[in-house]
Amino acid sequence: MRHDPNDDTRTGTVARTIRGRIEARSLTPGARLPSIRAMAQASGVAPSTVVEAYERLAGEGMIRSRPGSGFYVAAPLAPLALDRLDPTTEREVDPLWMLRQSLGDQRHELMPGCGWLPDDWLAGDALRKAMRTAARADDATTLAGYGSPLGHPPLRALLARRLAEQGVDTSPDQILLTDSGTHALDLVCRFMLQPGDTVLVDDPCYFNFLALLRAHRAKVVGVPMTPAGPDVAAFAEAAAMHRPRLYITNSGIHNPTGATLPGPTAHRLLKIAEAHDIVIVEDDIFADFEHAASPRFAVYDGLDRVIRIGSFSKSLSAAVRCGHIAARPDWIEALCDLRIATSMAGSPLAAGLLHAVLTDGSYRRHVEGVRARLARATVRLTKRLRAVGIVPWIDPAAGLFVWARLPDGRDAVQLARDALAKGIVLAPGPVFSTSGNWRDHMRFNVARSEDDRLSEFLGKSLC
Repeated sequence: MRHDPNDDTRTGTVARTIRGRIEARSLTPGARLPSIRAMAQASGVAPSTVVEAYERLAGEGMIRSRPGSGFYVAAPLAPLALDRLDPTTEREVDPLWMLRQSLGDQRHELMPGCGWLPDDWLAGDALRKAMRTAARADDATTLAGYGSPLGHPPLRALLARRLAEQGVDTSPDQILLTDSGTHALDLVCRFMLQPGDTVLVDDPCYFNFLALLRAHRAKVVGVPMTPAGPDVAAFAEAAAMHRPRLYITNSGIHNPTGATLPGPTAHRLLKIAEAHDIVIVEDDIFADFEHAASPRFAVYDGLDRVIRIGSFSKSLSAAVRCGHIAARPDWIEALCDLRIATSMAGSPLAAGLLHAVLTDGSYRRHVEGVRARLARATVRLTKRLRAVGIVPWIDPAAGLFVWARLPDGRDAVQLARDALAKGIVLAPGPVFSTSGNWRDHMRFNVARSEDDRLSEFLGKSLC
């Protein structure tokens, strides 16, 4: 957009302030603006300056005058579009561009940069069995009706038992089913955030956290990630400086680093969060890939200031869209109302399919097989990476990802660009970073990195 020199004047400053409030939705259509005198006092300008600013906004159609009453917001709200990156930013570090590549036509491309298992690693046979059972069921609601407000009661009861096994004491009434893990996070952000609120994330973090927070117009602040979890001193400094509303993280198997959260680190972060009134949102979508459960914020906190979200899209099927939120009762009640207002109820069919697979023994056997298969694939991949000078940040104990440093400070963004020309989608480090750091790092999905074409490309590009 071309710079308007008028915006550098006092009149421009006042107009820009009002325009910003309207765009941020703190002033909505029909809202009365401050009087000319009040705005002049608040802004430290002459009343004539405010008159000129209001007239400019009226000329733009953003406000209108009511004789004898004042000025009111007239413009319809702009669509809640994502806050776009600077146009000079490389597309390879745009989280949404990365997601579009991963979700695009995958038939002819290698996808070592995407964040989920290949289709043939998922529980297709178990789902087909559950679908045949659902088709024969006499319950019409499962196939034709709306679900209950909180969602399928048997599935919520099962999820409560699974959480109890992890040490999180909760009840089915503290669990709300959602359409996915992303939908769960979106509802939490709608409930907790206003435009301009600050949210802490790990640096690096799952890149869709960044994309979703852009949609909610939040200010995002990164906390450096270490092999022992978030840097505690940096977390404390960010909490004191920015007064964040939320901290969003993966504390089980961290995306993208594959790290796990040590208990002492979790305790220290929870104390800081309590001191600064920060709500922790714990995305535990990779929980079932762990061989043994690592520490969780929700275990130590008891769902007081921790909200736990999850789904089975990474371990069972992305086509069965069913996530969940576990939180304290008053928050679940408010989230349930928000869910009804924005999308009515969830899918009884998806919830019923998920419950059937989780309870017939097939899911347990499936996950055990996937864990073993991932462990073998991780060993093979790390060996191949080291052979071309790529060094893993840590040796992950479980999960899909290896976070690794390229040799000789090589540029991961340029490598990803070169790979895409060969039909290979890679995930360069800066796409996971709020600060644009990790320029020489790359995330590899071990389940999608076994094709010899990847090794051949890396060998030719790096050696």
